[in-house]
Amino acid sequence: ALFYNPAGMARVPTFLDLSLNKMKWIADIDYVSGTLSLRPAEGRYGVFGLSLLNVDYGEFLWTRVAPTEQGYEDIGADWAMPSAWMIGFGYAKELTDRFAVGGQVKYVYQRLGKSLVPIYTETDTLIQENDYDLSVFAFDFGTQYKTGFKSLVFGMTVRNLSREIKYEKESFQLPLVFKIGLSMNALDFFPSFSADVHKLFVSFDAVHPRSYPEYVSYGAEYIFMDRIALRVGYLLNREEYNFTAGFGIRSFGFALDYSYMPFDVFGNINRFTVRFSL
Repeated sequence: ALFYNPAGMARVPTFLDLSLNKMKWIADIDYVSGTLSLRPAEGRYGVFGLSLLNVDYGEFLWTRVAPTEQGYEDIGADWAMPSAWMIGFGYAKELTDRFAVGGQVKYVYQRLGKSLVPIYTETDTLIQENDYDLSVFAFDFGTQYKTGFKSLVFGMTVRNLSREIKYEKESFQLPLVFKIGLSMNALDFFPSFSADVHKLFVSFDAVHPRSYPEYVSYGAEYIFMDRIALRVGYLLNREEYNFTAGFGIRSFGFALDYSYMPFDVFGNINRFTVRFSL
């Protein structure tokens, strides 16, 4: 929940919930993340959360301008290793039996690597080495509201609120995202299906990012006996990728999830998640 809507953490039913995730992104980029939530005193004091994220950008071949036949020279693959990571602390609480709020403060760090900049003087040319790294605090906020109409839930999130930062001359902020959505168990309309055996959650999200065009996502998740889950999703107004599918297995406090998403010419994206709860 901390990576999507912090308010959802308020409705974690167990004392401890640990989630570990690995995603193979495009261009040999790997994301590894994890979340931990604690619900002391059966939630009377809210739910506390910790989130971690690390980005591995893969291996780069670095070059610099040089008076050679090619006009450059290799300076090695380990000369500068771009990286990024994030650590966040969250809190969520049910204010009423219908309304929950949650937030997260996170520290974000990114290192793009180094550059060699020539500085020309009247008598010589000096090479200056610049290291490009930045860090900033950012905030996420979310709400969830049970409407009272069957299992319909309304949610809202604002993610990546931060101050402006810059590497050289141009300032920028983290990619601010505003999202609203609805979710419910569609089988509420069919009383003949026992909720203990069959659930079919459908969801709708409208997403407004600051850095790229708005899009809409639809999703469905069928759950059988709270043990097996089948999922499918579709995104509108996204050219590079728009379809995803996956499954999950749950048993005795353990869950394993997998999702698959084709990404146009870049190939396929695979995501694996392992969860433990007590």
